[in-house]
Amino acid sequence: SLTVSSTKLIECSTNSFSPESVRLVGGAGLCSGRVEVKSNQSWASVCEADFDRQDAEVVCRDVGCGAPAALQGGLYGEGEGQTWDKEFQCKGKESLLLDCDTSDRENNTCLPGNAVGLTCSEPDDVRLVGGGSRCAGGVERYDQGEWRTVGAYWNKEDEAAVVCRQLGCGSTVSVLPGNTTLGVGVRCSGSESSLRECSRSYYLRPGLTVICSDLLVQPDIYLTDPMGGVFRGHQGPEMFRGYNFTITCSTQPQYPGGSFLLTFTSSNRTQTQPAVNHSAAFLFPAADDSHQGNYSCVYDNYVFSHNFSSESELLSLTITASPLPAFIIRHVVVLLILLTTITTSYLYYKPTRRQKRVNRVSSMDLYVNAMEMVSLSSRAEAGPGEERAAQGTE
Repeated sequence: SLTVSSTKLIECSTNSFSPESVRLVGGAGLCSGRVEVKSNQSWASVCEADFDRQDAEVVCRDVGCGAPAALQGGLYGEGEGQTWDKEFQCKGKESLLLDCDTSDRENNTCLPGNAVGLTCSEPDDVRLVGGGSRCAGGVERYDQGEWRTVGAYWNKEDEAAVVCRQLGCGSTVSVLPGNTTLGVGVRCSGSESSLRECSRSYYLRPGLTVICSDLLVQPDIYLTDPMGGVFRGHQGPEMFRGYNFTITCSTQPQYPGGSFLLTFTSSNRTQTQPAVNHSAAFLFPAADDSHQGNYSCVYDNYVFSHNFSSESELLSLTITASPLPAFIIRHVVVLLILLTTITTSYLYYKPTRRQKRVNRVSSMDLYVNAMEMVSLSSRAEAGPGEERAAQGTE
């Protein structure tokens, strides 16, 4: 025979709050608005006199936002329903408002315009971990004082799209199979700006792994010149004609391998080199007017079974004439120093016949040394074409 025993259904409750115990109403988003608490299936505004900074810290934490930024009565209008009839006594460290103690309000009246308004800072409460990039990995959300794995329902693409959007990582490239770790379930429509706007489930779901399109960080591009022919102009770097120069592309270490494509917007010329130690150098033997224009580095890499790329900022290069006037001025200065030295030696000394011969030799040495200084200075400062011209003059 089948024996059926009678059972009793018992409900337990610590207080009159429901799981969704607090909300911010009338603000620009989920992190600002009039503070309302839920009791007996209805929402009630909170009087400013019954609410302080410690209470605000708990409320901001409870709704998934950052620290309190503004606390003011009447900031977001008055509620249409009743006013909460108790005073909060939070210590500021509680994770949920329902964890705070309450006491009966000393004054049962709350004047109009005193419904407390609260603005919380927007939190950096979502991250992707384990993927080598801030735009790839397992989804985690900062919830109730700790980072927790986020799980999703069957249509994971909607949740992934919201995660990529919230992180500023472009669009979704792929959603990998969930890992074995169970996370707090969320359900999104795909149009939300952040996970805070999605509905939350207290049922655990397999963790969600997301790959977003902006996986690679932006590479750097810069110009170097071993001969000193580059200088900073008003519109960017300027290079003297005839000097060699190097454009270097580099990126932060994320993934091994990859390649750099150097593009020149003034023509269809492109160059490609493999990334060695996350960088590549493109050498140009002699600058001329055809090298003037805009350059950019494009870093390409194949990871997570997809091709990804990221482009640097533009580098605008101007080609200009070599500083020939400075070259001539340097020759004149050296020659004036030489003449001054020779003149001084003849004015202050009365040489004997032997001393005249020695002085003539010394003067010749000074002249030769001075000309060598001029020649060395010319080779150091002038371009290759001007160096040959200087040698012809000598």
